[in-house]
Amino acid sequence: MNQPFKFKQFTVKQDRCAMKIGTDAVLLGAWTSVEQNPFSVLDIGSGTGVLSLMLAQRCPTAMVEALEIDPEAYEQCVENFENSTCSDRLFCYHASLLEYVDEVEDTYDIIICNPPFYSDSYKTEKEARNKARFQDAMPFEHLVYAASKLLSKTGIFSVIVPNTEEENFTLLASKVGLFPQRILHVKGNPNKDIKRTLIEFSKIEQESNTATLIIETERHNYTKDYINLTKDFYLKM
Repeated sequence: MNQPFKFKQFTVKQDRCAMKIGTDAVLLGAWTSVEQNPFSVLDIGSGTGVLSLMLAQRCPTAMVEALEIDPEAYEQCVENFENSTCSDRLFCYHASLLEYVDEVEDTYDIIICNPPFYSDSYKTEKEARNKARFQDAMPFEHLVYAASKLLSKTGIFSVIVPNTEEENFTLLASKVGLFPQRILHVKGNPNKDIKRTLIEFSKIEQESNTATLIIETERHNYTKDYINLTKDFYLKM
Protein backbone atom coordinates (compact mmCIF):
# COMPACT_ATOMS: atom_id res chain seq x y z
CA MET A 1 0.00 0.00 0.00
CA ASN A 2 3.00 2.32 0.36
CA GLN A 3 4.01 1.98 -3.29
CA PRO A 4 3.47 5.03 -5.50
CA PHE A 5 0.14 4.91 -7.34
CA LYS A 6 0.61 5.46 -11.06
CA PHE A 7 -2.13 7.13 -13.06
CA LYS A 8 -2.03 7.85 -16.80
CA GLN A 9 -0.75 11.42 -16.44
CA PHE A 10 0.75 11.57 -12.94
CA THR A 11 2.13 9.46 -10.09
CA VAL A 12 1.09 9.82 -6.45
CA LYS A 13 3.45 8.91 -3.63
CA GLN A 14 1.49 7.84 -0.54
CA ASP A 15 3.92 6.33 1.98
CA ARG A 16 3.67 9.34 4.33
CA CYS A 17 -0.12 9.67 4.23
CA ALA A 18 -2.48 7.92 6.62
CA MET A 19 -5.14 7.42 3.95
CA LYS A 20 -4.02 5.74 0.74
CA ILE A 21 -5.44 6.15 -2.75
CA GLY A 22 -8.88 4.56 -2.91
CA THR A 23 -11.91 4.24 -5.15
CA ASP A 24 -13.75 7.04 -3.32
CA ALA A 25 -11.26 9.73 -4.30
CA VAL A 26 -10.94 8.57 -7.91
CA LEU A 27 -14.73 8.50 -8.32
CA LEU A 28 -15.09 11.99 -6.88
CA GLY A 29 -12.27 13.47 -8.95
CA ALA A 30 -13.64 11.94 -12.15
CA TRP A 31 -17.34 12.68 -11.51
CA THR A 32 -17.15 16.32 -10.41
CA SER A 33 -18.48 18.72 -13.08
CA VAL A 34 -15.93 20.85 -14.93
CA GLU A 35 -18.13 22.01 -17.80
CA GLN A 36 -18.19 25.55 -16.38
CA ASN A 37 -14.45 25.88 -17.18
CA PRO A 38 -13.44 26.68 -13.60
CA PHE A 39 -10.74 29.24 -12.99
CA SER A 40 -10.07 28.27 -9.36
CA VAL A 41 -10.29 24.98 -7.45
CA LEU A 42 -9.92 24.23 -3.73
CA ASP A 43 -9.24 20.70 -2.44
CA ILE A 44 -10.07 20.55 1.29
CA GLY A 45 -8.12 17.94 3.28
CA SER A 46 -5.99 17.01 0.30
CA GLY A 47 -4.00 14.10 1.75
CA THR A 48 -1.80 12.85 -1.10
CA GLY A 49 -3.17 15.55 -3.40
CA VAL A 50 -4.83 13.08 -5.76
CA LEU A 51 -8.04 15.11 -6.15
CA SER A 52 -6.04 18.25 -6.92
CA LEU A 53 -4.00 16.39 -9.52
CA MET A 54 -7.14 14.94 -11.13
CA LEU A 55 -8.80 18.35 -11.31
CA ALA A 56 -5.63 19.92 -12.70
CA GLN A 57 -5.66 17.28 -15.45
CA ARG A 58 -9.33 17.87 -16.23
CA CYS A 59 -9.13 21.70 -16.04
CA PRO A 60 -6.01 22.70 -18.01
CA THR A 61 -6.27 26.42 -17.20
CA ALA A 62 -7.44 26.30 -13.57
CA MET A 63 -5.36 27.24 -10.54
CA VAL A 64 -5.72 24.41 -8.01
CA GLU A 65 -5.15 25.04 -4.31
CA ALA A 66 -5.12 22.38 -1.59
CA LEU A 67 -5.45 22.47 2.17
CA GLU A 68 -3.94 19.87 4.51
CA ILE A 69 -3.53 20.00 8.29
CA ASP A 70 -1.38 16.88 8.87
CA PRO A 71 2.33 17.81 8.48
CA GLU A 72 3.42 14.51 6.91
CA ALA A 73 0.53 14.47 4.43
CA TYR A 74 1.14 18.16 3.65
CA GLU A 75 4.79 17.51 2.78
CA GLN A 76 3.84 14.51 0.64
CA CYS A 77 1.19 16.52 -1.16
CA VAL A 78 3.73 19.26 -1.94
CA GLU A 79 6.15 16.62 -3.25
CA ASN A 80 3.46 15.10 -5.48
CA PHE A 81 2.58 18.55 -6.81
CA GLU A 82 6.23 19.37 -7.53
CA ASN A 83 6.66 16.12 -9.46
CA SER A 84 3.60 16.82 -11.62
CA THR A 85 3.59 18.35 -15.09
CA CYS A 86 0.99 20.79 -13.68
CA SER A 87 3.24 21.94 -10.82
CA ASP A 88 2.99 25.62 -11.79
CA ARG A 89 -0.78 25.53 -11.16
CA LEU A 90 -0.80 23.52 -7.92
CA PHE A 91 -0.38 24.95 -4.41
CA CYS A 92 -0.81 23.34 -0.99
CA TYR A 93 -1.34 25.20 2.30
CA HIS A 94 -0.57 23.75 5.72
CA ALA A 95 -3.46 25.02 7.86
CA SER A 96 -6.70 24.02 9.48
CA LEU A 97 -9.94 24.58 7.60
CA LEU A 98 -11.31 27.25 9.94
CA GLU A 99 -7.98 29.10 10.00
CA TYR A 100 -8.02 29.14 6.23
CA VAL A 101 -11.59 30.43 6.04
CA ASP A 102 -10.72 33.31 8.38
CA GLU A 103 -7.64 34.31 6.41
CA VAL A 104 -8.74 33.94 2.79
CA GLU A 105 -10.92 36.37 0.88
CA ASP A 106 -10.84 34.49 -2.43
CA THR A 107 -13.71 32.38 -3.67
CA TYR A 108 -13.50 29.20 -5.74
CA ASP A 109 -15.40 27.85 -8.74
CA ILE A 110 -14.97 24.27 -7.49
CA ILE A 111 -14.52 23.12 -3.91
CA ILE A 112 -13.91 19.39 -3.61
CA CYS A 113 -13.53 17.21 -0.53
CA ASN A 114 -13.26 13.55 0.38
CA PRO A 115 -13.93 14.20 4.06
CA PRO A 116 -13.10 12.13 7.13
CA PHE A 117 -15.88 9.84 8.21
CA TYR A 118 -16.52 6.94 10.60
CA SER A 119 -17.74 7.19 14.16
CA ASP A 120 -15.69 7.19 17.36
CA SER A 121 -16.26 3.49 17.93
CA TYR A 122 -13.97 2.61 15.02
CA LYS A 123 -10.99 4.64 16.18
CA THR A 124 -7.51 3.16 15.90
CA GLU A 125 -4.41 3.92 17.95
CA LYS A 126 -2.74 5.68 15.05
CA GLU A 127 -3.46 9.40 15.40
CA ALA A 128 -2.74 10.36 11.78
CA ARG A 129 -5.09 7.71 10.43
CA ASN A 130 -7.74 8.76 12.92
CA LYS A 131 -7.40 12.36 11.83
CA ALA A 132 -7.73 11.37 8.20
CA ARG A 133 -10.76 9.15 8.76
CA PHE A 134 -12.83 10.65 11.55
CA GLN A 135 -15.29 13.47 11.56
CA ASP A 136 -14.00 15.15 14.69
CA ALA A 137 -10.91 16.26 12.74
CA MET A 138 -13.18 18.07 10.28
CA PRO A 139 -16.81 18.04 11.44
CA PHE A 140 -19.35 18.15 8.62
CA GLU A 141 -20.69 21.38 10.15
CA HIS A 142 -17.27 23.02 9.68
CA LEU A 143 -16.98 21.69 6.16
CA VAL A 144 -20.32 23.02 4.88
CA TYR A 145 -19.73 26.35 6.66
CA ALA A 146 -16.34 26.72 4.97
CA ALA A 147 -17.73 25.72 1.58
CA SER A 148 -20.53 28.29 1.85
CA LYS A 149 -17.99 31.02 2.65
CA LEU A 150 -15.41 30.09 0.02
CA LEU A 151 -17.67 29.10 -2.92
CA SER A 152 -18.26 31.56 -5.75
CA LYS A 153 -21.85 32.52 -6.61
CA THR A 154 -21.98 30.09 -9.52
CA GLY A 155 -19.50 27.55 -8.12
CA ILE A 156 -20.00 23.93 -7.09
CA PHE A 157 -19.05 22.06 -3.93
CA SER A 158 -18.45 18.37 -4.58
CA VAL A 159 -18.21 15.78 -1.80
CA ILE A 160 -18.42 12.03 -1.14
CA VAL A 161 -20.01 10.64 2.05
CA PRO A 162 -21.28 7.29 3.31
CA ASN A 163 -24.80 6.74 2.02
CA THR A 164 -25.98 6.64 5.63
CA GLU A 165 -24.83 10.26 6.01
CA GLU A 166 -26.47 11.62 2.84
CA GLU A 167 -29.61 12.99 4.50
CA ASN A 168 -27.72 14.52 7.42
CA PHE A 169 -25.06 16.12 5.22
CA THR A 170 -27.66 17.56 2.82
CA LEU A 171 -29.59 19.03 5.74
CA LEU A 172 -26.47 20.66 7.20
CA ALA A 173 -25.60 22.10 3.78
CA SER A 174 -29.11 23.53 3.28
CA LYS A 175 -28.76 25.45 6.56
CA VAL A 176 -25.83 27.41 5.07
CA GLY A 177 -27.44 27.96 1.67
CA LEU A 178 -25.96 25.03 -0.28
CA PHE A 179 -28.35 22.85 -2.27
CA PRO A 180 -27.79 19.53 -4.10
CA GLN A 181 -27.63 19.74 -7.90
CA ARG A 182 -26.39 16.24 -8.74
CA ILE A 183 -26.37 13.07 -6.63
CA LEU A 184 -24.67 9.78 -7.47
CA HIS A 185 -25.37 6.60 -5.50
CA VAL A 186 -22.53 4.07 -5.71
CA LYS A 187 -22.93 0.30 -5.37
CA GLY A 188 -20.05 -2.18 -5.42
CA ASN A 189 -22.12 -4.63 -7.48
CA PRO A 190 -25.79 -5.02 -8.45
CA ASN A 191 -26.60 -7.12 -5.38
CA LYS A 192 -25.07 -4.81 -2.78
CA ASP A 193 -26.59 -1.88 -0.94
CA ILE A 194 -25.66 1.68 -1.84
CA LYS A 195 -22.34 2.32 -0.09
CA ARG A 196 -21.37 5.87 -1.01
CA THR A 197 -23.13 9.05 -2.10
CA LEU A 198 -21.46 11.72 -4.20
CA ILE A 199 -23.18 15.10 -3.98
CA GLU A 200 -22.61 18.30 -5.92
CA PHE A 201 -23.96 21.43 -4.22
CA SER A 202 -24.41 25.00 -5.40
CA LYS A 203 -25.96 28.19 -4.04
CA ILE A 204 -28.87 27.80 -6.44
CA GLU A 205 -31.90 25.94 -5.14
CA GLN A 206 -33.33 23.67 -7.82
CA GLU A 207 -34.40 20.08 -8.34
CA SER A 208 -31.45 17.71 -8.16
CA ASN A 209 -30.53 15.02 -10.68
CA THR A 210 -29.97 11.60 -9.07
CA ALA A 211 -28.24 8.61 -10.71
CA THR A 212 -26.76 5.27 -9.65
CA LEU A 213 -23.33 3.83 -10.52
CA ILE A 214 -22.49 0.15 -10.17
CA ILE A 215 -18.74 -0.52 -10.08
CA GLU A 216 -18.55 -4.26 -10.91
CA THR A 217 -20.90 -6.89 -12.31
CA GLU A 218 -18.64 -9.44 -10.59
CA ARG A 219 -15.15 -9.38 -9.10
CA HIS A 220 -12.80 -7.36 -11.40
CA ASN A 221 -15.42 -7.25 -14.13
CA TYR A 222 -16.08 -3.52 -14.26
CA THR A 223 -19.21 -1.94 -15.69
CA LYS A 224 -19.07 0.28 -18.79
CA ASP A 225 -20.23 3.24 -16.72
CA TYR A 226 -17.38 2.83 -14.25
CA ILE A 227 -14.80 2.34 -17.02
CA ASN A 228 -16.06 5.42 -18.90
CA LEU A 229 -15.89 7.51 -15.74
CA THR A 230 -12.35 6.51 -14.72
CA LYS A 231 -10.59 5.61 -17.99
CA ASP A 232 -8.76 8.95 -18.24
CA PHE A 233 -6.94 8.12 -15.00
CA TYR A 234 -6.50 4.41 -14.33
CA LEU A 235 -3.68 2.81 -16.32
CA LYS A 236 -5.59 -0.39 -17.09
CA MET A 237 -8.96 1.13 -18.01
